[in-house]
Amino acid sequence: MKTKIKNAVSSRISLIGLPILALCFVSFFWGTTWIASKEGVKHMPPLQLAAIRQFLGGILYISFFLFKKAPWPKGKQWKTILILSILNFVLSNGLSTWGVKYISSGLGAIIGALVPLWVVIISMFRGEKLARLSIVGLLISFSGVCVVFYDHLADFIQPDFRFGIALSLISTLTWAFGSLYTKKKAASFNPYFGLGIQMFISSIFLFAFTGATGTGVPLTSIPAISWWAISYLVVFGSVLTFIAFIYALQHLPAHISTIYAYINPIIAVILGAIIFNESLNAAIIIGGSIILSGLYMVNYSLRKARQNAITTK
Repeated sequence: MKTKIKNAVSSRISLIGLPILALCFVSFFWGTTWIASKEGVKHMPPLQLAAIRQFLGGILYISFFLFKKAPWPKGKQWKTILILSILNFVLSNGLSTWGVKYISSGLGAIIGALVPLWVVIISMFRGEKLARLSIVGLLISFSGVCVVFYDHLADFIQPDFRFGIALSLISTLTWAFGSLYTKKKAASFNPYFGLGIQMFISSIFLFAFTGATGTGVPLTSIPAISWWAISYLVVFGSVLTFIAFIYALQHLPAHISTIYAYINPIIAVILGAIIFNESLNAAIIIGGSIILSGLYMVNYSLRKARQNAITTK
C-alpha cells in the first residue's frame, strides 16, 4: 500500500515538474533571443537575418508535418495564414529585429512586452467595454514607460535611437493586431503547421524586400558570429522553446503558463548588461518593474473576461 502511494506521489510530482521545467526553459531562452538578435545584427542587415531565421525555422516545421503527412491548408485558411505571416513575422519579427540594431536588447525586450497594452487600446477604439482593472493596469504600465524613457531623454536627440524605438513600437502594434486577428479568425487548421508556413512565406517577402532594395549581402560575406546567432535563434527561438511552450500550455493553468512574458524582459536586460555592457540603472529596474506590474493587471483582467465569457455561454 505504501509503495502504491509513493509511486502515485512520484508520478504526480513528475507530471507537475516537467511542465514547470518547460516553462523555465521558455522563460529563460526566449529572453536570450533578444541577445542573439542584437549580436547578429551587429554584423549583417537585420531584415536579412530575420529572413534567414524564418526560412530555416519554416522549413523545419514544414518538413516535420510533411513527414507526418499532415493536410495542407484549404480555401480561406490560406488568406488567414498570409495575413498572419505579414503581421506577425514580416512586420513584427522583422521590425523588432531591425529595431535592436539601434537600441539595447534590454530596451527592445521591455518594449516587446507592451503587446497586451496595444490589445487593450485597440479594443477601446473598437468600442469594447473594458474592465476597470485593465484601465488601471494600462495607466500603471504607461507610467513605467515614462520612468524607463526618462533615462533615455538625451538619446532621443539621436536619429538612429528614435528610429529604433519607432520600429520596436510598430512591431508590438502589428503583433497585437495579429493576436486579435487570430482570435477573430480561429481556424480549425493545425496552428503549428500554420506557424511554419507563416515563417516560410514571411521569409520570401523579406528576401524579396532586401533584394529589391539592395540591402542584402552575399551569404558568403556573413561572418560566422552571425551564423551562430541565426542558428541559436532557429533552434531555441523558433523550435525547441516553442515546443516547450506548447507543452507548458497543455499541462499548466493559464495564469502560470503566461509567467514567461514577465521573465523574458528581465533575462534580456540582465544579459544585455553582462554581455554588451548595456545600461542597468535605477530607471530601467524601477520602470521595468512598474511596466510588468501593470501588464500583469491587464493580462489578469483579460483572462478573467475570457473566463466569464465562456461561463456565460
